[in-house]
Amino acid sequence: MTLYTRLAWRNLWRHKRRSVTILVSIVLVLALMMFYDGLIVGFEQAIYGNAINVFGGNVQVHAPGYQEKMDTTPLLSLEGDAAILQAARAQPQVLSASRRIHTSGMATSPEGAFPISITAIEPESEAAVSIIAQNISAGRFLNSADEESVLIGKGLADSLGVQVGDRISLAGRAQHEQMRTRSLTVIGIYDLGMTELEKRTVYLSLAQAQNLYNLTGQVTEVTIVLERIGQEAEVMSALQAQFPQAEFASWETSFPELQATLGTKGGVMDVFSVFILLISGIGIFNLLMMAVYERTREIGMLGALGLKPRQIAWLFILEGIMLGLVGTLLGIGFGLLINVVFGQIGLDYSAYSDITEYMVLLNDRVYPGLGLEQLPKRALTVAIISALAALYPALTAARKEPAEALHYV
Repeated sequence: MTLYTRLAWRNLWRHKRRSVTILVSIVLVLALMMFYDGLIVGFEQAIYGNAINVFGGNVQVHAPGYQEKMDTTPLLSLEGDAAILQAARAQPQVLSASRRIHTSGMATSPEGAFPISITAIEPESEAAVSIIAQNISAGRFLNSADEESVLIGKGLADSLGVQVGDRISLAGRAQHEQMRTRSLTVIGIYDLGMTELEKRTVYLSLAQAQNLYNLTGQVTEVTIVLERIGQEAEVMSALQAQFPQAEFASWETSFPELQATLGTKGGVMDVFSVFILLISGIGIFNLLMMAVYERTREIGMLGALGLKPRQIAWLFILEGIMLGLVGTLLGIGFGLLINVVFGQIGLDYSAYSDITEYMVLLNDRVYPGLGLEQLPKRALTVAIISALAALYPALTAARKEPAEALHYV
């Protein structure tokens, strides 16, 4: 085996320019795929991380049975919320953990009535990480002492025809399906640039909602915001062990539309990468086919020296595999270098924030990850395509008769 490896390596560099050309194509393809994978991770954190923050955090903790009744927004009181909150904040991946009450209702003004989701929050706990708090366009963010006050989105404010200081009627569903109606003052208006989302969600202070919906000292969920997407399982596992009576859900369960979007992007890249690598495979195929014709006399001599057809075929397959392995290693190194550099300086996408609605959640700069998440699959694809590209030239070389090959000019 060592002899075949040495021969294959030597033969690989007999035509340096051709081998280097194929290697460059493999390196660039793999490095660009790693850069794309790293960029997707950066976008996930910049866009979807912010979207998850807006919709309710990476992890939500509810009372048992909540998920079964989730569509009706049940007001199930969460037992032991203070202990859960303390344990969550002790996890190193957690940026913020806070208590909430979540119910549905209706917002009305002389201009009309609109169905809404009512979310009661602990303002001081959420302000530092809240995208809502960072995008107040008029008035101010909530504080825990607010009474008879509501924070609404610009889309809802425009539809209701109200401004900061105006009053709206807010009807919310309390426990036992009772409806509570209260006239509240608009204390602030947030503007995410996402009209439909802004129409659907209003915010109250937790203390105000507890009083309004007869939930004194109670909450319906603990919301946990993490440093980055992908840490949910680890945090949930740690907390579930401490609080087996609670019901834990990640954003993937609570907001499946976001998960579907991410999965679609990853699937598109998987198909795209295979097509790109097939182009590199064609290059390897051409290189080895040329080698077969240029080394016909050498192949005949190897056969005359006693090498069997399968051994000659294996020699050419080794060349293809080596070409793929060298290209993979260099591609990984180059890809990591690109991602490390751009991971430090970031990429400015602020000019494209108005292309689509979800892009308004994009931070000014996107910082790519290392692109290692899909690397085993990408590297394996390179190796397989390299080996397959070498298969036909190898079989062609193996079928040559030694006597005929020795007389080839």
